[in-house]
Amino acid sequence: MVYWGLKAILWPVSRLLFRWRIEGREHVPSSGPAVIAANHQSFCDSLFLPLAIRRRVTFLAKAEYFEAKRTAWFFRAVGQIPIQRQGGDASQRALATARVVLEDGHLIALYPEGTRSIDGKVHRGRTGVARLALECGVPVIPVGISGTDRIQPRGSRWFRPFHSVRVSFGPPMAFESPALVDTETGRTSNELLRSFTDQLMTEIARLAGRPYDDEPVVREAAELDVLPDEAASGSAEVDLGPAEASAS
Repeated sequence: MVYWGLKAILWPVSRLLFRWRIEGREHVPSSGPAVIAANHQSFCDSLFLPLAIRRRVTFLAKAEYFEAKRTAWFFRAVGQIPIQRQGGDASQRALATARVVLEDGHLIALYPEGTRSIDGKVHRGRTGVARLALECGVPVIPVGISGTDRIQPRGSRWFRPFHSVRVSFGPPMAFESPALVDTETGRTSNELLRSFTDQLMTEIARLAGRPYDDEPVVREAAELDVLPDEAASGSAEVDLGPAEASAS
């Protein structure tokens, strides 16, 4: 109830303060599970993306954001789930939480880059999004977001009104190759996960109207998101890319 109440308030207010442009929203299924994968350039991406989608959207977020009572209620209200980073099974917990959301038929939104880009480019994505979609048998909806870096530049606590924001949804992407799973080992092909992720990020860059850089975003230690390691193979290649908070 709080989620929809906030959305009912924030949507008309945002229409007054910002110049909206939403493209391809028909690509988001009206029901059933899907992964929403977007580029990440500002904290307020996690506000504008849910406003652009008619259905409820769930994010994974750092548990630290839920420690202060004055902010915990807001993160829960806007559909974010706390994830603990400590412990060797942090990845499994994050993946398990995401699976539950999808198995219940809901939408989960992730940032494959893992953290915010500061150079205006869309960067190499982590393969956790691809693995999650494959294991749950759900499509991935690529999303390009532009303009939010001007509305709330990195390091700013406040929004700058009257700027344009564009949220563009692309056609669903899904795994169709049976060769993704090695018949002898039963393990997923990391090469094909990588290939799918690269195609996804290229499409996200196209939708966002930004150049694609096949290098990961350089993250400072103090600004790391909840970035679970790969549960299945032990590789650090997988991030689920949850939301960030500007107050950090």
